[in-house]
Amino acid sequence: MVTGVQAPSELPENLTTTRRERPRPTREPATGPAGRPPLGRRQALLLGLTGLAYLLVVAGVLLDTALVDLDWAVRLARPYERWPGLEPLLDDWVVAGQRGPSAVAAFGWLGWRARRLGRIRPLLVTGAALLLLNLTVGTVKIVTGRLGPHYAHYVGSPELFSGGTIFPSGHTANAVVTWGVLAYLAARWRRTGAVLAGVTACSVGLTTVYLGTHWVTDVLAGWAAGLLVLLSLPLLEPLVLAVEHRLGRLRTAPDPAPAGHTDGTGHRDRAEPAAPDRHTDQAHHTDQAHRSDQAERRDQAGHTDRARPANRPCPPGRSHRPDRPGRTAPARGPATPPSCVPPPRRAPRG
Repeated sequence: MVTGVQAPSELPENLTTTRRERPRPTREPATGPAGRPPLGRRQALLLGLTGLAYLLVVAGVLLDTALVDLDWAVRLARPYERWPGLEPLLDDWVVAGQRGPSAVAAFGWLGWRARRLGRIRPLLVTGAALLLLNLTVGTVKIVTGRLGPHYAHYVGSPELFSGGTIFPSGHTANAVVTWGVLAYLAARWRRTGAVLAGVTACSVGLTTVYLGTHWVTDVLAGWAAGLLVLLSLPLLEPLVLAVEHRLGRLRTAPDPAPAGHTDGTGHRDRAEPAAPDRHTDQAHHTDQAHRSDQAERRDQAGHTDRARPANRPCPPGRSHRPDRPGRTAPARGPATPPSCVPPPRRAPRG
């Protein structure tokens, strides 16, 4: 008998497994540092180009380059005087870029969206975007201190560090961020919303140039600043989700369980004993002593009644009390002497 050949039934399990049955390794989605979702290449490239354009505009104004000459060329052209018929309409349209009216309209839709989804993420995303916009644009406004076209002092001057707050354009940046966030949160209509937001932001920026309230470079810097905030929203998502989770835990925090409550693990909670009170303890002990004294008196009275023999006549005005149901009779006392028991009567003979 050949012993070197192994039976087919004794083959290892890994040899009987086919290629289709072998489990394939699963690939986990890549995440950035600290769990942050990474930006796509196209989005990262667009973010870098927008930041570069923003820096070039700011540097062109600070260094008094040809961009400042463009500002003065449009300012001296006076578009509002060439096309005066558009001024009443554009005066009303520029309100779409103001922070107050646009924020009220946006938060109305955001509140409906948050209630429909059962989440506060839309409100948190918008709040984070507006906060980032105010920090970035407001800082540049204060540092540059540029005056508007209507308040310029010298022709050809950039009008910097003069106490103004005109650069970059707040109307333009706010229009980009407010309407862009709505498009960012609209999942089904994101492309359509992006087109409408872009048209609104561009028209608001050009309207400010027509009315003479902003320079051309103000509008260019406002477009770039608002677009930078929009492209940075994916980087803020982990923070938004963390805040939403924390607020959700605070809203759904359970009440403290009472004593004897059983938690989900099957263990029974134990209530901590309260601090002893001296007056309460004295009253409790006094009450217990009084009750025990009363019980002892009742037991003595019941023992005396039950110790009386059944054939001995009771004193007048008293009757035998039957034993209470459910109670065991106490031990009887010593038996009555025979001399006290009358002898039984014999029946007469005869």
